[in-house]
Amino acid sequence: MKHERKVYEKISDGILPEIGGKDNAIEAFHCATRLRINLKDTSKVNTDKISQLDLVKGVNITRNQLQIIFGAGLVDEVTSVFIQHTGIPAQSTENSSAEKDIADPKEEKSWFSRFLDDLTGVFSDILPGILAGGILIGVNNLFTQKIIGSQSLVQAIPGLSGISVIINLGASGIFAMLPLLVCYAATKRYGGRPVMGLAIGTVMMSSSLPSMSDVQTGAAKALIANIFGWHLSLTGFGGQIIVALIMGYIVAKTDNFFQKKLPGVIQFVLAPMLTILVASFLLFMVIGPVGVALSTWITKGLVWMSSAFGIFGYIVFGGIQQLIVITGLHNMFGAVEAQLIASTKYDFLNPLFSGSLMGQGGGVLGYMLLNRKNKKAQEVGISAFFSVLFGISEPALFGINIKNRYPLIGGCIGGAVAAGFTYLTKITAVAFGTTGLTGIAIAAPQNNGYLNYILMNVIGCLVGMFATIIIGKFFIKKQNEVA
Repeated sequence: MKHERKVYEKISDGILPEIGGKDNAIEAFHCATRLRINLKDTSKVNTDKISQLDLVKGVNITRNQLQIIFGAGLVDEVTSVFIQHTGIPAQSTENSSAEKDIADPKEEKSWFSRFLDDLTGVFSDILPGILAGGILIGVNNLFTQKIIGSQSLVQAIPGLSGISVIINLGASGIFAMLPLLVCYAATKRYGGRPVMGLAIGTVMMSSSLPSMSDVQTGAAKALIANIFGWHLSLTGFGGQIIVALIMGYIVAKTDNFFQKKLPGVIQFVLAPMLTILVASFLLFMVIGPVGVALSTWITKGLVWMSSAFGIFGYIVFGGIQQLIVITGLHNMFGAVEAQLIASTKYDFLNPLFSGSLMGQGGGVLGYMLLNRKNKKAQEVGISAFFSVLFGISEPALFGINIKNRYPLIGGCIGGAVAAGFTYLTKITAVAFGTTGLTGIAIAAPQNNGYLNYILMNVIGCLVGMFATIIIGKFFIKKQNEVA
């Protein structure tokens, strides 16, 4: 452990002078794969020197933010040591607002950039739970699907039935309570007390309220609240991720307001009570109806697009999805996928992400084959491709494909072809959060889902590789002619 810390400290010492020193840094934090450092002046950054540091798999600058790719798991440890060792503040609501006056106004992030950062923070916090639930669903599918003749494993081996029940409870419980987890993470993200997010989450998921789906189908009646003659229909908000995100923000701001305004003597008692009271009224009167309408619109819009544009829509999306990863806009898909799962029980986007990802992996293989005599290219390529297999594309994108362009183009072609195969074979997923090899655990078993998922990824990789080799030869020939 001490040895690892020394390695991370050495990396931190290497990063600091190449970003213009501590005084040029505003705050630091991380997402699933990247150490993110908000800077006052990005012109002081030496990306070439940073990319040569140990364990660094790629470097990218977006607006006033430096992003250093380390990979899932490793980035948590590196970021923790980096913040402690350098003294650069960790990102928080207070830090962000305190630094606004220091930072150059031209470098201040737009509301949309801040929104994407917030989504990243929220879903990074709860991603381990989502992954656990998704993979458990996949494991339970293996137990209950008919794969031995006309029998499932549970039917063939009755002793497994109890294990299957427990696995199912573990999986379904996480997704059933997902809005509560989102409330918790969103409240924490916006500077509130996380327990208050859990508290309003329990209001949303209250067992005293009929489920919204039951009310809509006529299986239950809404609870009617008479407020001075105004009859308000109340239902539960299970599966409403958008509502949960908004309520996390509302609770954080409301709780902080009451803590600041109330005297210390009564603050401890009244601040949380008034926060939940005000938030509950806003939930049922405003946020709930608006959030549900927005969630319905997003879900129906995505489903309509997938059917209206057919295979061509899939091909275009699969071709450009990894370009969206480069911009950071892919962070918004976590909320969309969660809403899709809650509304339809399936996520048709996840397989598209995986095919697009493997296309870029094929781009890396094509690059390695074209540069097989280059030892450095082989070292970087192997590391990047290994990351791709486990659902992380940033090392491939920023370490190889974007720099050389032709692997990026070849990878996009591979992703597009894989997406066409996804449409034709109707591959979907029962959860989200993981792609590549591990994504098979959450593939929906219908329509030979497991086999088709494997074939889709292989197709994306092979097409990406051959397209990269063909395009790369023209690139290299043209570069040699110019030289």
